[in-house]
Amino acid sequence: MDYRERMRNLREDHDLTQAEVGRILNKSQQGYNHIETGRAELKIEDLIKLCDFYGVSADYFIGRVD
Repeated sequence: MDYRERMRNLREDHDLTQAEVGRILNKSQQGYNHIETGRAELKIEDLIKLCDFYGVSADYFIGRVD
């Protein structure tokens, strides 16, 4: 599982919309969608914010551990 799948799964597991998670990252819904669908890369700063928000490690987020 790549990090984009993990991003989507975490977002859906928390019943959040792309717009809601985008606000956490100071991005529009479209900007967040581009990351989740692979049209843009996830910046390390955003990875850290998402890990903190969801309470998961970066290793989990990027699929190194389950």
